[in-house]
Amino acid sequence: MEPNEKLIVVTGGSKGIGRAVVSRFLQAGFPVATCARSSDDLAALTAELSAAIPGAALHTLPADLSQPGDCARFAAFVQSLDLPVEVLVNNAGAFVPGRLQDEPADGSQLRQMLAVNLLSAYDVTLPLLPGFIAQGRGHIFTICSTASITAYPNGGSYGIAKHALLGFTKNLREELKPSGVRVTAVLPGPTLTASWAGVDLPAERFVQAEDVAEAVFGTYSLSPHAVVEELLIRPQLGDL
Repeated sequence: MEPNEKLIVVTGGSKGIGRAVVSRFLQAGFPVATCARSSDDLAALTAELSAAIPGAALHTLPADLSQPGDCARFAAFVQSLDLPVEVLVNNAGAFVPGRLQDEPADGSQLRQMLAVNLLSAYDVTLPLLPGFIAQGRGHIFTICSTASITAYPNGGSYGIAKHALLGFTKNLREELKPSGVRVTAVLPGPTLTASWAGVDLPAERFVQAEDVAEAVFGTYSLSPHAVVEELLIRPQLGDL
């Protein structure tokens, strides 16, 4: 099948790593479906990428993937496009720093971090799995974090959620081995996105979002006989 007959799905595609991934696959000629909470951000994304990439086929839907109903709505939107899903990139997430001991006693911060960083991936992936399995191919990426393998002093509930996301990815990989569907966990270190806005550090201390997108694209481009199970990307000078 030609690229324009295979759909790429990226959650949280209006900013940061998600935006870079959307752009990279559009440049390669694939149609892309994405979502974000802000309809204004999605409109700006569409305008910018349509101007930069002639013929870009970008399908967008405003959705808050911390809400199960919006996850279901986005999955249904993807299926309504009636194209085989070739790649799913579970990128939607949010970072709230802090210590567990300082978080609200009602557990609301952990539940929010799990909803945004873990359950969003679970709730979007499951409705699309039958299609992946039936076609016997495809690639699912989860954008985890170095916080998925390292406990940071100020990581709090975010670190718990990202550890859980890596666990979800490993289980999914094990289940899908016989199906021909590849599963990859992407673990970027500090990446120059809105999460780090206002931090007084030079750009070279961060991973560039475009480098993460290029690594995702390269991993997808391997033959069906090989899979990169975990893709760990750090700044050249190491963690912050």
